[in-house]
Amino acid sequence: MPHSNIAPQTRTRARTLRRELTKAESAMWDLLRDFRPYGARFRRETPIGPYIADFAWLAARIVVEVDGDSHETNHGRQHDVKRDAFLKDQGFTVLRFDNDQVLDGPDYVFTTIETRVTPFLKRDLA
Repeated sequence: MPHSNIAPQTRTRARTLRRELTKAESAMWDLLRDFRPYGARFRRETPIGPYIADFAWLAARIVVEVDGDSHETNHGRQHDVKRDAFLKDQGFTVLRFDNDQVLDGPDYVFTTIETRVTPFLKRDLA
């Protein structure tokens, strides 16, 4: 009996994505690691059911997505709506940021994430 509901091909794809971070994903990873000393344990390219979250803190049920151009198409938007609904049904809060927001406005992105994760941190960021 399998111990996971993650399909092997999803797990393999996640492994590949971990090796191929975009510039915006790399910048986001740097931001998220700033929360690590306070107890945040974000993981990169984490399978959740049939989907792969860019970044997830499983214990806090928070997913952070960094969206590129493919998310701006009709198909991309429809996929995101379906995916977000699944994640929310699983109890996750989904935070989405465009590549440009991450690269050009990291302070805004950090503050937005900080607001959502603070209740789960071991101590305040002050």
